[in-house]
Amino acid sequence: MEIVKVDHWMVRVPFRETINWGSGARIGSTRLICRIETRSGAIGWGETLCLIDTVPAVFANVVARLAIGRSVAEAEAFYRHVLGAGYYHHKRAAVMAMAALEMAMWDALGHIAGLPCHALWGGRFRDTVPAAAYTFTRDPDALTDRLRDFRDRGFGTFKVKIGFDVDSDIALATAARAAIGDAPLRLDVNGAWTPGTARRQLAKLAPLDPFYVEQPLELDDIAGHRALRQCQTVPIALDESAYTLEDTGNIVHAEAADVILLDPHQAGGLWPVIKAAGIAEAHGIPVTLHSGAELAISQAAYVHLGASIPNLSLAIDTERDYLAADIAPDTPPLTRGAYEVPTAPGLGVTPSLDMIEEFRVTRIEGAYLDQSRPGWFPMKPAY
Repeated sequence: MEIVKVDHWMVRVPFRETINWGSGARIGSTRLICRIETRSGAIGWGETLCLIDTVPAVFANVVARLAIGRSVAEAEAFYRHVLGAGYYHHKRAAVMAMAALEMAMWDALGHIAGLPCHALWGGRFRDTVPAAAYTFTRDPDALTDRLRDFRDRGFGTFKVKIGFDVDSDIALATAARAAIGDAPLRLDVNGAWTPGTARRQLAKLAPLDPFYVEQPLELDDIAGHRALRQCQTVPIALDESAYTLEDTGNIVHAEAADVILLDPHQAGGLWPVIKAAGIAEAHGIPVTLHSGAELAISQAAYVHLGASIPNLSLAIDTERDYLAADIAPDTPPLTRGAYEVPTAPGLGVTPSLDMIEEFRVTRIEGAYLDQSRPGWFPMKPAY
């Protein structure tokens, strides 16, 4: 089970359309893909978000080097080895890079054991993993059309990006509620509100009965999110505030969230997400998964997590509808708003080197800022 070889690629799969959000415009999904090989010939694949230049640098210079010689059954020790290489001081510079390798370790271990990954984490708890339809537009009419299409295709939960400005927050949420009826409606602010704006906007949004409002305040404002839970009735979900295992512990300790969104790429791996979910479960808090436009490898990992974690009881975010292509022919099927759980060993997907090479890139672009607005940059909070 000893890792003897690590390869990696940076890819960008284009979106079918430009995605607008509070931090700019996204043109595609840029990911770091890795492939490991053990001394016995077992193969494991991993994937992570690749939004900033630290990710490929830390992967090549630290993560890949520390993986050589380590058993694929030592995910916990590997995670702590990377942090011990100096990144306990710079955790958020390391988590995305190590997540790809850690995912590949679980994939390889599953192949060696002849078991799907969810069987390594306590077994299959649910047969399918529901997904939330996800929308990105500032136009209420376009939003209405998109939500109706998602509804007609069988989705039962809907997520809408707001956080552009005061007026559009309410207009978009109102249009969404009219389009989906009484189905669960998630509203994602991406930290755009000040505390005062949050109280005013939540009072206006409450009659629309949001299932939750996600990340209303800047990510470090745990005390502010606790205060919002105490002064009004709309449930508060935290995402950017909940990247690492320790973040989750701080949120639970502060009683700052009704729902926590987890992400293995931003936690440093699949095992840290499982542990974070356990912390939340012990306090009666449901969790779900944040989406950064996962390609096949990460999408499969998400479905295994969703299948095995009991309190991952809410539909996971997914941006799959916006991807124009992928890097594997066997991504878990998304049918009537739910993912089928893979049953093959490991993650259960077979990435194609030809497909990876087709989308290979050498630089990160199109994740933040907006090329159509030179000089513009986002402020958090914005208003």
